[in-house]
Amino acid sequence: MLPESGNYVELYKTGELQAILEEILPNLEHCQLCPRKCGINRSKERGVCQQSDQPMLTNVVVHTGEEPPLIEGTGAGAVFFSGCPMKCVYCQNFAFSQLNNGEVYTSEQLADAFLRLQDKGVCNIDLVTPTPHLVSIIRALIIAVPKGLHLPIVYNTSSYENVDILRKIEGVVDVYLADIRYTDDTLGLKYSGVQGYWTHTKRAIREMFRQVGARRLIIRHLVLPNGLSGTEEAMAFVAEELSTNVNVSLMSQYFPVFKALEKEELSRKITAGEYDEAVKIMEAYGLFNGWVQDF
Repeated sequence: MLPESGNYVELYKTGELQAILEEILPNLEHCQLCPRKCGINRSKERGVCQQSDQPMLTNVVVHTGEEPPLIEGTGAGAVFFSGCPMKCVYCQNFAFSQLNNGEVYTSEQLADAFLRLQDKGVCNIDLVTPTPHLVSIIRALIIAVPKGLHLPIVYNTSSYENVDILRKIEGVVDVYLADIRYTDDTLGLKYSGVQGYWTHTKRAIREMFRQVGARRLIIRHLVLPNGLSGTEEAMAFVAEELSTNVNVSLMSQYFPVFKALEKEELSRKITAGEYDEAVKIMEAYGLFNGWVQDF
């Protein structure tokens, strides 16, 4: 799944990476990076994601909790960014995704963080919630490539993405690690505070698939209690609109944290029966490339 070297290295050599930076740079003055398209000047105010024109990170670690192909060697080189366009009531990372804990970096410091991870023997740079920080990420890659950075890029996303932005960064990402949270826009609004989650997610994942194909697309699907994650429609979308060769990671670790405890329908773990049913649905659609978890 992972290439030996990230494609952005070649883009740097041809000057295309600099061109991509210039394409997305206006988002610091009029932000359109996510589907909210809030249009704020990032140097003067903060949008829902709470981010400025500088990257903010909460952690840079060797991470062994990702899917098997992403943790070869010592593990994935996870860069956890602060802030998020979504406001999931059950987010396990709420301390930095919503409370915005973290430390402000410069693009030079972010580049150094990538290089330190590479020195530790990780097999990729795993960008967790990267979208609000895209400009800084591209800047950091431009700084880091001549210093020897070559690891492939994993784009770890909720899939609430602006397709126009995904198209502008085509070629930078080697593996998309994309969620399907719900298959109902009303649930996206109710539990994650965003308009049109499923509508935007389908468009975004289709674009990710176009860019990297089935081999380098991983769809994560967290099974929620009471059927709220819409597993049947999610698996049908992957199998019928993408490919049965797409890697699906069916996740069983839902745990009610943060504001989920205030929602009766989300206030418990899933049952073994709920997870088994999700596995059966996945298999019924012929989705055997991927991973299920021990419950």
